[in-house]
Amino acid sequence: MVVSTFYRNDTLEIDTFQGSVDTSSVRWLNDCEYIIKNLHPKNIAERKPLHIKILTTKQDSYTFEYGLVGDPKKKKGTVTKIEN
Repeated sequence: MVVSTFYRNDTLEIDTFQGSVDTSSVRWLNDCEYIIKNLHPKNIAERKPLHIKILTTKQDSYTFEYGLVGDPKKKKGTVTKIEN
């Protein structure tokens, strides 16, 4: 299991993963899909935006699939809200 902590509003996401903090822009395509793009990429791989699609929701969590924009390979994950 991999754990990441993030804070998101309509246009910005701040993510902490293994002690590293990244800031990304958020562009919502509809109520369940959005594109995130790293604002300060450290390498070529971080320049590629991610497409995220929310598949199911529960009271304080959701399941999603994600992948690089244009890449047919997708992975799945779960987000759990830990505070307001």
